[in-house]
Amino acid sequence: MIDIEKQNVYKGIPAAPGIKIASAFLFKKEIETVTDEKIVNVDEAVENFNDALAKSKKELAKVFSLAVDKLGVKRAALFEAQIMILDDPVLINNIIVRIKTEKKNPEFIVNDEISKYQDIMTLSHEQYMRERSQDIEDIKNRIIRNIRKKKWKSRLSTGEVILVSSSLTPADTVLFSRMDVTGYITNFGGLTSHAAIVARSLNVPAIVGLHEATEIIQNSDIVIIDGFNGIVIVNPDEEQLLHYQKKLKKLEAVDLELAKLKDLPAITLDGRKIDILANLDLNEEFESIIQNGGEGIGLMRTEQIFQEYDSFPSEDEQTEVYSNYSQKLYPLPLTIRAFDIGGDKVLPVDVQEPNPMLGWRGIRFLLDNEELFRTQIRAVLKSSVHKNIKFMIPMVSSMREIELTKELISKCMDELKSEKIPFDEHLELGIMIEVPSAALMIRDFAEYVDFFSIGTNDLIQYMLAVDRGNDIVTNQYQEFHPAIIRTLNFIISEAKKTNTKVSLCGEMAADYKAIPLLVGLGLDSISVSASVIPHAKEIIRALNYSEISGFVKTCLTCKTEKEIHDILDKYYSDNFSESSNEFYSN
Repeated sequence: MIDIEKQNVYKGIPAAPGIKIASAFLFKKEIETVTDEKIVNVDEAVENFNDALAKSKKELAKVFSLAVDKLGVKRAALFEAQIMILDDPVLINNIIVRIKTEKKNPEFIVNDEISKYQDIMTLSHEQYMRERSQDIEDIKNRIIRNIRKKKWKSRLSTGEVILVSSSLTPADTVLFSRMDVTGYITNFGGLTSHAAIVARSLNVPAIVGLHEATEIIQNSDIVIIDGFNGIVIVNPDEEQLLHYQKKLKKLEAVDLELAKLKDLPAITLDGRKIDILANLDLNEEFESIIQNGGEGIGLMRTEQIFQEYDSFPSEDEQTEVYSNYSQKLYPLPLTIRAFDIGGDKVLPVDVQEPNPMLGWRGIRFLLDNEELFRTQIRAVLKSSVHKNIKFMIPMVSSMREIELTKELISKCMDELKSEKIPFDEHLELGIMIEVPSAALMIRDFAEYVDFFSIGTNDLIQYMLAVDRGNDIVTNQYQEFHPAIIRTLNFIISEAKKTNTKVSLCGEMAADYKAIPLLVGLGLDSISVSASVIPHAKEIIRALNYSEISGFVKTCLTCKTEKEIHDILDKYYSDNFSESSNEFYSN
């Protein structure tokens, strides 16, 4: 166990799993400063701007090509969006008109015009939008740099390095992927930052939100990055280095052993079966789900489809996508979640909300946009002919929302019957349990739905009044808070009284330390990212359900998060092999 109180040990947000030991490379991107200077030759200034624009497009086209190769078409689409900004006729015209009329240098005009867009995004309540403001910063600096005919320096020192930066743009991350970057550490950013997203795609460990990483870490420092636990160790001592070197060797051996579990069920030693399903965000993840032995998809985030299209997909487009997955998975289940839009996801309309996380999101948005919701329901029904599709509703907080949803589904079923279009007339309907009101009404809701899926990401934030996208209060976001464990116990036990199945699809299900606790609470299934499936299966197959049910009762009497952590640490120490225990702990 590593002493996290040592002065050279720092804690950030674990954004992509893995462990690496390498030299640090401090990446400080040059910030282009501009001055409000008058110009004499307007034509030359406009020409310089147009040349810089063309060069910037060419650079981004190269980045897009590399991104397609490294990340796949869907995730590379971000760079197409950046190129589209450079083609925006309104923006380009405004800049050229201002250069001509104000007779100021083009760098100043570019900075001023593009900063308007950036300021709007920076002030957004939505974490996703705030992080996208960095993308705009990259475009702005790229144009200014090209006006000044400067070259971007991206070459690193030879050998493997862990890249340390204040923040990283998408282009930075993709370009560095051509080099021997084995890990990313940033001062800022959350789980939706591009450093995190690209690192997960490239299977490179990443830790974000370390605040003073660029002050703490110097060029060529030896750094250990532990993406499982969010730990960074700078210039490790002999004990720390030996600990992680051993951990790396055991991790390699564990990966080989986990591959053997692919076709085996997740059954505890005393015979309790837990279904391990997968969360699906993008098409590229599907193959990994199958390769890692996923038993179906427990959460298909359909709002990702919206992000990949210029507008909401039509009924036919949605039907094609859902049918394709249903056929590929058959007879395994596919749980399709209705569009979960709003909050920290971008709305398709321009609405300014003072507090979006408590505003127009999830089922509230869908019921207020009935035609959009109806289109999705019809597509889901039309795709359900193989009878392995389930439909799930996000952010439910009241009985009325369930009633209105069921009425709309019933209308859509009647329409399809009259159109003689086949569908599963017994399509299972479930709801996400993400807000305290839904948790308290579990037994009432169970009369109207077929299953529950606990979304701990939102449930924890609403229970503890902590913004999960705000790295300033990260330490207050506690999945092992006694109130959270007791609430999970209440949800599961109340659902069991009505024989209603309960799953959990939040990040808590991917926390190896939490899995024995969740199984002991009585969950029927968990839904995790594809990479977690083998590890989760290994843990469950080593558990004794009757035994863990006992220590869960002790956890339910705890008054602090530390007490629960200590119980789980002791359980791992007593029941797992040295190899497994070392991997699943610090």
